[in-house]
Amino acid sequence: MSTTASAQATPGAPTQAAAAATVGVESTDRSLTDAARPAGAPATGITGAQSLVRSLEAVGVDLVFGLPGGAILPLYDPLFDSTVRHVLVRHEQGAGHAATGYAQATGRVGVCMATSGPGATNLVTPLADAYMDSVPVVAITGQVASGFIGTDAFQEADIRGITMPITKHNFLVTDPAEIPQRIAEAFHLASTGRPGPVLVDVPKDVLQATTDFSWPPRMDLPGYKPTTRPHGKQVREAAAVIQAARRPVLYVGGGVLKAGASEVLRELAEMTGAPVVTTLMARGAFPDSHPQHLGMPGMHGTVTAVAALQKADLLVALGARFDDRVTGKLESFAPGATIVHADIDPAEIGKNRKADVPIVGDAKETITELVAALTALQEKDGPADLSAWWAQLDRWRETYPLGYDLPEDGALSPQYVIERLGAIAGPDAVYCAGVGQHQMWAAQFVKYEKPGTWLNSGGLGTMGYAVPAAMGAKAGRPEATVWAVDGDGCFQMTNQELATCAIEGIPVKVALINNGNLGMVRQWQTLFYEGRYSNTRLHNRGSGGGEIEPIRIPDFVQLAEALGCVGLRCERAEDVDEVIEEAMAIDDRPVVIDFVVGSDAQVWPMVAAGASNDDILAARDVRPVFTEGPV
Repeated sequence: MSTTASAQATPGAPTQAAAAATVGVESTDRSLTDAARPAGAPATGITGAQSLVRSLEAVGVDLVFGLPGGAILPLYDPLFDSTVRHVLVRHEQGAGHAATGYAQATGRVGVCMATSGPGATNLVTPLADAYMDSVPVVAITGQVASGFIGTDAFQEADIRGITMPITKHNFLVTDPAEIPQRIAEAFHLASTGRPGPVLVDVPKDVLQATTDFSWPPRMDLPGYKPTTRPHGKQVREAAAVIQAARRPVLYVGGGVLKAGASEVLRELAEMTGAPVVTTLMARGAFPDSHPQHLGMPGMHGTVTAVAALQKADLLVALGARFDDRVTGKLESFAPGATIVHADIDPAEIGKNRKADVPIVGDAKETITELVAALTALQEKDGPADLSAWWAQLDRWRETYPLGYDLPEDGALSPQYVIERLGAIAGPDAVYCAGVGQHQMWAAQFVKYEKPGTWLNSGGLGTMGYAVPAAMGAKAGRPEATVWAVDGDGCFQMTNQELATCAIEGIPVKVALINNGNLGMVRQWQTLFYEGRYSNTRLHNRGSGGGEIEPIRIPDFVQLAEALGCVGLRCERAEDVDEVIEEAMAIDDRPVVIDFVVGSDAQVWPMVAAGASNDDILAARDVRPVFTEGPV
């Protein structure tokens, strides 16, 4: 078996992998028997499709996002009688992102389905997205009948070959008797070790063939043994260098969320007194309100977080992968720092930056053992004195706080909109961001206090992620308020899933940051292409009454109404709170707020692509002066 693994163990809620060993999940699959019986009970003389549905029930699946078609149609017949809820999306990409949003919000495995050929290939982007961000997803695809594979048959695509580089593993099932085993293995692989997407491709004739069903199946994964418990010697060595450091930083990545390690992270931070930075994928892993939190590092991180990494004498990287958006020019990143790197995926250790103390293991188990080792050291020597380091950090925080300027032309500020959204919706809401300027502002200006409240496409940077991911998150956590923070460019890629939300009773809320442009691309054109705005304007401008007015194509309020949502518009700062509160009061339908903002707002701070983090700009033409941290 060949596997490539994608960031760390599963967050918070129980995983479906745990359910894979259970038998007592109730089923009402009337196509198998006249009386309801446990999903794990043996059955004979059933179809492969019935076996697959029973396998999903047995593994604990409660929700699937999908779109039927010819090759997978045999599976949809027994699904009609199943306890598993199916959400009919408008595009397979929506199914994939919805499964990702469901998984990120709940900690369970997200499931999506598609037919062969174009249905399956429409899942490629969300699978790549889930792979980059280490999200547990299982995709089930129909395939042309076995005898037609390789003949270029109608709607045939080698989806297994296509997705091999972007899945943790994938299967082509050729024997209906193997279906329970492959489903159990898929869920186990997706949710254990470093989570990631797994694809199961099933030919139509295999779904139609007669077979027997029994549960639990035999698991046969001899090459798959993820290490979860760290090596004690490495933990003790890491504790010693932490105790000796005078300018340490806890560099926290998404693996801490995947491992459900937020509580032990806080314990580690408070016992060491070290500052904490949380990457884009780790927002919410450590409370923004905590005095030791310096914010997000990287290209659009806080000046203090970036400076702390650059001047640190020790980086303790926990479930982070030294991504280029954090490190900037790698050769100049944290030049004086010793590196402790803990990750469940051994392939990440030393991949981008040499680790002085490598630790392979689950983030929660690793941090727990670090706390124990440090407790023993502190009982002997007392805590390290970091007062000089904090004096420097506090000076940077005071000198270079996050902020923004209001537009000189009186236009609505996008940063203000997002700041007020976070204040009104609060820390219990779930925020799903698209990709671009609005994503960075949402990461900067919403205060995240809890795990599982910030969802975004970090590694792949997929425009169109927000609306279907919010749909998946709301379907998985119906009690939560779920906001999609989207841009007008992203929104036009997947807004059709709002029709799904309206029909299926999934009342998401959308804050549409409408600047009439592909905002982040426009920002780069402003900074690096002399303001030559080639193909980034999303609407034309016409004249009316002597004034230049935007021609709204589409009119997002009318579009929202046409999709079964409530459409609202806000163009003035004094109306922002009222319109957000109006949207918050609507619970029976999805809501879209068209926030018409200025086109020239830019995301600051910024490290230009390929530049050193030392060259961060706090604002345009404003370069911070970093003094050397104390020794």
